[in-house]
Amino acid sequence: MAMITLNIMPIAYISKGLRVDEIVKSPHKPDFPPEKITLLETITGNLPGMIFQILQRQDGSVFIPYISSGCKYLYELEPEAIQADIQVLYKLIHPQDIKAFSESIAVCRTTLTPWHWESRIVTPSGKLKWIQGTLQPELQENGDFLWHGLVIDVTNQKQAQEKLQESEARYKAILDAIPDLMFRISRDGEYLDLKSEDANITLSREEIVGKNLQELLPSDVVAISQVAIAKTLDSGILQTCEYQLPTSLGVRDYEARLVVSGADEVLAIVRDITDRKQGEIVLQNLAQKFAKAFSCSPDSITISTLQDGRFIEVNDSFVNLSGYGRDEAIGKSSFELNLWVNDRDRLNLVQELQSTGVARNLEIEFRQKSGEIITSLLSAEVIDLDGTPAILAVHHDITERKQVEAQLRLCAQRDRLLAETLVRIRSSLNLEEILQTTVTEVRQFLQADRVFIGLNNANLGVRTLAESVDPKYPSVSGWSTNDEAYLQELRNLLKDNLVRVVEDVTQISVSPKVKAHFRKFQTKATLTVPIMLDNELFGALIANQCSGPRDWQPIEIDLLQQMSQQVAIAIQQSQIYQKLAELNTNLEHQVQERTAQLQQKIQEVENLHRVKDVVLHTVAHDLRTSVMGNLMVLKNLLNQGVGSADWGLGTGDQGKRGQGGSGTGNQGQGGIIEKVSSQCPMPNTQCPIPNPQSPIPISRSIIERMIQGNDRQLGMINSLLEINSAEKEGLVIQPEPVQFSNLLKEIFASLQPILTQNQATQKNLVPADIPLVMADRTCLQKVSAHLIAYRLQNNPPGLHFTLNATVEGEMIRIQIQDDGVGMSKVECDRLFDLHVREPQDCCSTSIGLKMYLCRKVIKAHGGEIGVMSNRKRGLTFWFTLPLFTSSVTNRP
Repeated sequence: MAMITLNIMPIAYISKGLRVDEIVKSPHKPDFPPEKITLLETITGNLPGMIFQILQRQDGSVFIPYISSGCKYLYELEPEAIQADIQVLYKLIHPQDIKAFSESIAVCRTTLTPWHWESRIVTPSGKLKWIQGTLQPELQENGDFLWHGLVIDVTNQKQAQEKLQESEARYKAILDAIPDLMFRISRDGEYLDLKSEDANITLSREEIVGKNLQELLPSDVVAISQVAIAKTLDSGILQTCEYQLPTSLGVRDYEARLVVSGADEVLAIVRDITDRKQGEIVLQNLAQKFAKAFSCSPDSITISTLQDGRFIEVNDSFVNLSGYGRDEAIGKSSFELNLWVNDRDRLNLVQELQSTGVARNLEIEFRQKSGEIITSLLSAEVIDLDGTPAILAVHHDITERKQVEAQLRLCAQRDRLLAETLVRIRSSLNLEEILQTTVTEVRQFLQADRVFIGLNNANLGVRTLAESVDPKYPSVSGWSTNDEAYLQELRNLLKDNLVRVVEDVTQISVSPKVKAHFRKFQTKATLTVPIMLDNELFGALIANQCSGPRDWQPIEIDLLQQMSQQVAIAIQQSQIYQKLAELNTNLEHQVQERTAQLQQKIQEVENLHRVKDVVLHTVAHDLRTSVMGNLMVLKNLLNQGVGSADWGLGTGDQGKRGQGGSGTGNQGQGGIIEKVSSQCPMPNTQCPIPNPQSPIPISRSIIERMIQGNDRQLGMINSLLEINSAEKEGLVIQPEPVQFSNLLKEIFASLQPILTQNQATQKNLVPADIPLVMADRTCLQKVSAHLIAYRLQNNPPGLHFTLNATVEGEMIRIQIQDDGVGMSKVECDRLFDLHVREPQDCCSTSIGLKMYLCRKVIKAHGGEIGVMSNRKRGLTFWFTLPLFTSSVTNRP
């Protein structure tokens, strides 16, 4: 506790070598008898608080010679913790009490007077405690201060004191708020005390206290009072008496309530009830005045207080309408009689009356004494009964009219539901949607707990087609049984196309299995209508009430009967649609098959047309060019002796000019044709022919060009033959397990001459341990040769190839990358397609045919082939081949 901190100065810490229990056992005085230590510990351990000694030295240091174990309960701290740092007690003081504590300690230290203090502390566990401390200061010879102190817990006393003060304040406030006169009266009638504030009394307090009833009240009032006092004291029960006294305002009525307040004395609370008595008289007169009007009215008429709705008067029609007698109703409020079905209606009525003073034709539901609900039109006005606001209300019973209106609404709703169902059946072919919507709307109309449609099928048994159920109750969807006897019993219940109405399932005679079924699904009442198709029981439309028995109304039964007919129509329509759908499906299958056949034929025709276009292009361009070149050479040889020697035959000059340029030969051939045309100005006339026996010198380059052209044409013809054979009969390959790394070495070994001729190099990065592939060696050699040849013919010398292969799933992916000229994406996408090439390149058709054959070969192996342009430069050809497995077979 902070009282021990004194000047709040640093504390001399206890030596670590000195135990706490040794300190406790060593009081400050060195000559303290040791035999007293045990006695001191026993006494302090049983005291309800904490005893301590504090020594404050002249240097300001603080030492705690002794502190009892009571600090554990009081402060929730160990003695060692307090002796180690007395500041922990100061920290527990309530923040609002710290200032008062410091001031009191300063006064005690200055005056050396005993210190007494009450304060609040907050323990480490968060408890709020009240403590009371006593401290006796003692000045030592050496100038030190020795403090002897005791601190105890007074929380319970403080709490009891606070509660007592609160109780006294509360009861005083209650008494002050009561405006009535209050007297303390002895058994013999002497006034002992009174409370007369705010009371209308003519005598002063001094004129009343000490006097007897007989001295101040009339004899008849005295007699009544003495009897009431005696009864109160003898029985100990509250007694009430009424009497009249003459006053300056006239004769007043009073009511006295007497209770025992002490030995042979009572407390009498006296209230002036003159106004109430007069009001009762006025109301009695009013009742007589309107009694005949009340009794003659066919409508219920009531007069009730505006504030709490307490009935002042009711007529015979109210008695007949509500079921309550006049004695039961008068003096009671409408809430006490439980007349309002909705309590909010009473509040709305009062608000409207307070706002306008009148209410007309409010449709309100009331509850009769029997519990039956009735509906009435309420008209009311506020009237004043001698200053008391009251409600004059007339109730016109419209229950029968509301029932008729409800019946008409149900009929209209039923007709609407039937019409909408018929429209859905005619406009929709979705049977499941029709049935589900039907059970949902029927349940909503009936306000039933469950409505479902059950199917009776010889093959499928009994099952639920559609259901709408309150989530509080189990669903029958998915329920089925194979018990034929049970199913037959259910069918028998619906025989002869009769409606089965069960208002309470406990009152009918059925088998234990049916009863168990009712219990399982909590069915209390059921309404079942059969669904007939071709005079056969197809199923049933069933409504269940699970909350309790139900009285099924005729309109409800009629609705289910008509709905069952509509459901039967929907089912018949669905069956017809299903048959049509099956026929339509068969027809669609036939059309699809025929369409597929036609599409296949069209594809074949398109393929033939494509091949035809390629062949025509080849014949019209490449073969024609080659023939014209050969014809030109032959004519030049025949006409060697005619014209000038500019032909250059025998010297090879013309051949050199033909091989120059782009390397495609088109410009050279065009020049030859142009030269021939210039030598023969008249195409239709025959040029002069030299001696047929003359020798004709021919340049070697011309012969080589003729050989190259014929080889190219032969290759195109062979490619056309292969394509034609592949399109008609399919490409036949002979796959076998192949070590691709070895096969690749063989392929590039065979291509080494052409690589050397074009100064091309290659780098093989294919792993030596790559798995076997299923491939046709000869076909793969052709594919690789075609791809390499394509890049060599379309790039300058010095091309570099990089070979690589990776395993991807059950396939191996081979890549041939070069650093030559790139291609656009469109060119890459069309490279392996069979299409008419650009006419400017005489080699394009030959190369295109070979690329097309490459794709045919790879696809015949079950793989894919493609080309992509590298990011920097060059292209990458890639193709995939299947890995060797035991399941791999020859592919056509």
